[in-house]
Amino acid sequence: MYDTIGFKGAVLEKFKALKEAGFDGVEPSSHMNQEEVARALQETGLKAASVCCKTHWQKPLSDPNPEVRAAGLEGFKQALRDAKAYGAGAVLLVPGVAKNGVSYDECFQRSIVEIRKALPLAEEYNLKVGIENVGNNFVSTPQQAVQYLDAINHPLVGWYFDIGNMLRLSPPEDWIRVLGKRLVRLHFKEASKTKGQGMKFFEGGNDWPAIMKAVDEAGYASWATTEQSASQTNDGAALKDFSARLDRILSS
Repeated sequence: MYDTIGFKGAVLEKFKALKEAGFDGVEPSSHMNQEEVARALQETGLKAASVCCKTHWQKPLSDPNPEVRAAGLEGFKQALRDAKAYGAGAVLLVPGVAKNGVSYDECFQRSIVEIRKALPLAEEYNLKVGIENVGNNFVSTPQQAVQYLDAINHPLVGWYFDIGNMLRLSPPEDWIRVLGKRLVRLHFKEASKTKGQGMKFFEGGNDWPAIMKAVDEAGYASWATTEQSASQTNDGAALKDFSARLDRILSS
């Protein structure tokens, strides 16, 4: 995940460091300089695994103000355009925020209306839309995630499951089993029920063998995208250690 890379430098320098550390791809954020990102991908041989929508927090699709929702929709569409430009197969989207006067049901209904407006563009580009579970007071069980996807009812819309985000509520492997074929992408992140998030892989509470067993059972065979504290990837040595820890997870 590009925004969580601690290595300093321009896009190309960061991509070169990722490649040297053993990574195959990267998840750019939307609204970056398309030409710069495309050149860096071509020069390093990295692939764009997906694109993370940059505007979904500041301009949520659940906002009570229709102008804010419209701006959020345009931000989401830009993420789709960026993904198309980079040859990525999916876009990460936080669908809304159920707080500050916005109820769960309002977040559910408003966000679906806006997402559907962007689906013709996703269809044109043949891009998956991955809905992510985050700390937004919305969708706190895998069953709610399935309900939300069923309400959208579109073959290009699935779930972008963040392994670390839901450990505080329930085991990540349970989410993976329930979501199954609905999984579009996975964020690999370490977490702890008592210490929160941000620690190195294997220093938190995730049961990685159980998680990877669930991943295999779900038939998931796409990208393992990392999201981490910048300190874990702030230089070449840290990146290589981080990459090696990820390799241990993927082989468990």
